[in-house]
Amino acid sequence: MILPVALLLLGALTAVVAPRLLAGADWPDREPVVALWVWQCVIAAVLLCCALSMTLSAAAAWQAVGGHVFASAPRAVVEAYALGTAGPWAATTAVTLACGGLWSAAMLVREVVRARARRRRRRAELLLRAPLLPGEERAGRLVVLEGERPEAWWLPGAEGRLVVSTAALRRLKGRQLDAVLAHEQGHARARHPWLLHCSAALAGGFPQVPVFAAFRDEMHRLVELAADDMASRRFGRRTTALALVELNEDRGVFGPCPTPQAHVPQRVHRLLTPRDRLPAARRLQLTAAASLVPVIPVLVAFVPGLRALG
Repeated sequence: MILPVALLLLGALTAVVAPRLLAGADWPDREPVVALWVWQCVIAAVLLCCALSMTLSAAAAWQAVGGHVFASAPRAVVEAYALGTAGPWAATTAVTLACGGLWSAAMLVREVVRARARRRRRRAELLLRAPLLPGEERAGRLVVLEGERPEAWWLPGAEGRLVVSTAALRRLKGRQLDAVLAHEQGHARARHPWLLHCSAALAGGFPQVPVFAAFRDEMHRLVELAADDMASRRFGRRTTALALVELNEDRGVFGPCPTPQAHVPQRVHRLLTPRDRLPAARRLQLTAAASLVPVIPVLVAFVPGLRALG
């Protein structure tokens, strides 16, 4: 039974080829939302290859598992998969892949727990630096904190709020503050934190797998570009770019030395020198093509059964 091996090879091929194709394309920066979807479909295909390989290996290694997997399948379909011809490697493959799945889930739980801990710390900081007076209630989505450093960050929750330092308020002019709010709300509405959690969990759990590291890095970059676009459509590219400059100018990100925020100059340049978006038909084609990528492992897994029925 070579189907589990074929699925693993398909997953490895997808993990190697897809990132290279995306890295060589010139459209992801123009269409970050489409690029986010493509990356998700690629990772889903890789994980699906592993999950299907694990399932078929377990079915071949243990009769009880095979009985559940092929419970409603005709006899001809079960015979087409040749479960009885599997060697001792089937159990090892199934256990290894199952451990990988459990480890991925554990890493995701760890990321979520850490994110909630950071959120609690920020809420505690907010209450400490901007306490409410007895009987006072916060009005609106803007919270101002005393601070000499320009800062602006989104506090998630049932009623999300934009926390801005007084230094940032002195720097942001006109509708720049509105652009910052729209940027942060764009992250929340598009559920970008969950993409970051999942990509960080995979990259942290499997640091030796290049596709997961590339997935994490691209998620961090593309979600910012997507949020920039959401803000610029409402308040203009120049306003959004100036807001980025005002918030980050004192951090040294525009200097010659690399910094953790080295992507900010590229974001500003992209906003000030926009390229034309892809035609709607081309965006639809890319979205549809990406949606088919996770379907390929399923079709491969069903090939023996379909041949038997045919």
